[in-house]
Amino acid sequence: MMEGDSMKQPHILLKPGDVSRYIILAGDPARILRLANLLDSYEELAYNREFRTIRGNYKGVDITATSTGIGAPSAAICMEELIACGGKYFIRIGSGGAVQPHIRLGDLVISTAAVREDGTSRMYVDENYPAVADLELTKVIIDTCKELGFPYHSGLTRSHDSFYIDDEEELMDYWNKKNILSSDMETGIIFTLAQLKGVKAASILNTVVEYESDVKDGIGDYVKEEASTIEGEKREIILALEAILRLEKN
Repeated sequence: MMEGDSMKQPHILLKPGDVSRYIILAGDPARILRLANLLDSYEELAYNREFRTIRGNYKGVDITATSTGIGAPSAAICMEELIACGGKYFIRIGSGGAVQPHIRLGDLVISTAAVREDGTSRMYVDENYPAVADLELTKVIIDTCKELGFPYHSGLTRSHDSFYIDDEEELMDYWNKKNILSSDMETGIIFTLAQLKGVKAASILNTVVEYESDVKDGIGDYVKEEASTIEGEKREIILALEAILRLEKN
């Protein structure tokens, strides 16, 4: 897809001019609506398949937010089409599973780079190519997080393709020893695509599963709105919005 293509994109159902340059990405379409509640005003632009997009105003800044669905393939489709529509800055607000015991439920993990254990990014470029966050955007997020006083960790994360594999415990033990902070399914492809396409990307993960706890139970508690994880989600939304505000002012 060409950036100058004026055609409506086939999955997100948007065209150039529909989105602002600042894009917040969330996996869950419902999280987009929870973000919308913190905007001064907004409108829903499109909702097709897993891709819900809103555009609104936050303290005078024009912001777009889109849901990517679960996993790297749909995240790549979404991001490709948003770039074709004019998106320049991408901040993922996602859910992560802690890979270190000191990271608690609701803590935020700001990824500086991601291990590429997904298949989608390997379709774009050899696995030796690094998946790295934009330094300027990530520094703005970290500085904003410090100012807001939110509990956070920053460092390496891991992006993978499956929750339910037989050797999950052994895999977590391996990455724990390599000082990986958190696991998710989308950060790796978002960073890779951003580097390849010349846009800027960062990722904030809300911890919804603690290290050595059951993934299914942890996700279940999050879905049932367990207090600390819901608070973590609210913090990552506020952090993304305030970081964009800071970036725009600077």
